[in-house]
This record gives sequence, structure tokens and C-alpha cells, in this order.
Amino acid sequence: MNPEDIRPATPPASGSEPLTLVVGVHLVLTEADRVLLGRRRNTSYAAGMWHLPAGHMECGEPVTRSMTREAEEELGITIAEHDLLLVHALHLLDTDDGRSRLQLFFRPTRYKGRLRNAEPHKCGELRWWPLDGLPGDIVPYTAHALAGITRGSTLSTVGWPG
Repeated sequence: MNPEDIRPATPPASGSEPLTLVVGVHLVLTEADRVLLGRRRNTSYAAGMWHLPAGHMECGEPVTRSMTREAEEELGITIAEHDLLLVHALHLLDTDDGRSRLQLFFRPTRYKGRLRNAEPHKCGELRWWPLDGLPGDIVPYTAHALAGITRGSTLSTVGWPG
């Protein structure tokens, strides 16, 4: 799937109620010109597709702790919260449920431990992919964000009407 395949959703009616966002955190691990992706398995979203190590912010934790927790759970590595750099923010209007989602992409300046697939029940495999040769079956907004990061863009929107 190409980033161009992302189709706009119908945004919810505007009003005076404050917006509630789902916040996703994504780890951008790079080595030379390659990025680490995992093939999603047994998941309700994008099963079988390639995606960055990622998860959602949980109640009661700062966004940086969300990212370090996900790195520990999925890859078995330890990252100090102050070693995370926010490299991209993507505001996504989800085409499936029409919900507004804020996707935050972090790059660690360093980490401890050996990378491993710590959740084989949710990740079929981990693989390094060239940034200029990402798989065709990558989650579309992930490809969009990685292209933006490569260009040096720190903010983008996807799925919102023109």
C-alpha cells in the first residue's frame, strides 16, 4: 500500500466539545540508511503489514514513558526518557472509525540492551529495511511519516479533507 492510497475520512461534526485524541507512539530506530520494522501479527489493526515498533499512550503516563515502555515490551531494550527525540508528529483522521489520532514518532539517541522480538505473538518478524526501499505492505501512515522524517519535516496530517 502506498501513502497515496490513504483516503480522507469524514471528520466528525465540529462543535464546542473539546477533542479527545488517541495518542500513538512510534520508535524510529535507524542504522545507516535502514529502519527497523516489524510485521504485525494477531492484531486488530493492520495484521500482516509492516510497521514501526509502536503502541498507545496509557492513562497516567507521560508520552515519553509510553514510548520507553513500548520499547521495553516489544524490543527488550531500555531507553531513558531524556534520550528520546521527537522527530515527527502526524495528525491522522482514521478512515476506519473517523477518530482523530495523534501519532508521535521518536528516535532514541541511545539505548541499552540487545534488540529482539520480545512479543512474537504480536510481531511475526523484525527486519531492517532501506529507507528508500520500504516494503509495499507497510502501514500507509508509517510510510508517510518516514518519508517526512527523511525530508526533515516534523509535522504532517493525513486523512483530512482537502
